[in-house]
Amino acid sequence: MERAVGDFLAFLSTEKGFSANTLAAYKNDLTQFADHVASKFQLEDLSQIGRDHIIDFILSLKGRKYATSTVARKTAAVKSFFHFWTSEGVKREDPTENLDSPKVSKYLPKTITPDEIVSLLANPLKSSGPEALRDKAMLELLYATGVRVSELVAFDLGDVDLSSPCIRCAGKGARERTIPIGRGVADYLGDYMQNGRARLGRVNGQDALFLNQRGQRLTRQGLWLILKGHAQEAGIGDITPQTLRHSFASHKLSSGLDISSVQKILGHASITTTQVYKRLGESRRQAVAQEIALS
Repeated sequence: MERAVGDFLAFLSTEKGFSANTLAAYKNDLTQFADHVASKFQLEDLSQIGRDHIIDFILSLKGRKYATSTVARKTAAVKSFFHFWTSEGVKREDPTENLDSPKVSKYLPKTITPDEIVSLLANPLKSSGPEALRDKAMLELLYATGVRVSELVAFDLGDVDLSSPCIRCAGKGARERTIPIGRGVADYLGDYMQNGRARLGRVNGQDALFLNQRGQRLTRQGLWLILKGHAQEAGIGDITPQTLRHSFASHKLSSGLDISSVQKILGHASITTTQVYKRLGESRRQAVAQEIALS
């Protein structure tokens, strides 16, 4: 099974162009499945695994109180795995054929208000030093572009064009896009790059745009902790980088930017993904109308 999983991941990487994060999720889900059938049924050969073993795995996930969305994702990974090996002729029949995935309820993404955004973006400069310049530039860029956390920590110096001003972003599936950042954000980035970046430790030829205190590329976890700290100090509570992405999209649509432009900036492959923010705006307008009617 381990080799079969490895070969499948190689196919997703080379033929489908899946991102490192997506590949890591597939590896985690398929390794968990392989461990389950090996420990419970002593099965390690792909040819031995049937529909009942897969259903048992899904039921075990539900029994362990995994979220429905997580069970659906892991089920989809297993189905893709067996679809592939059936198409390759390794499995004569696909044991996941007509196997339903758990239904996931649609949800509206969490956002914060424009006033909360103002408070959050003002918080870094209540301090001084290179970390303050970095955090200010980083949070301004997050909200101004709606980039994913993985995209933000991957930015290099060469991706920034302060004259335009814009930033080049390599998104999911190797879909590169150029995002305008506005003069104000460019000024904060320029201030950080000129006066803060080199003071965050010995850079040692590092091309990364955002550095930690050791002069190394900032990690996703590091960014999350920085954002969490500023949010709490600003009185907003727990938010994630994804909250700023959702807020960017929601606020842009509310201000009149057309949905296709928002889709392009966010790097969504399908406009259907972007339309959730329109539903979010409609839901809020209905809530406000109901509140006014009841007052």
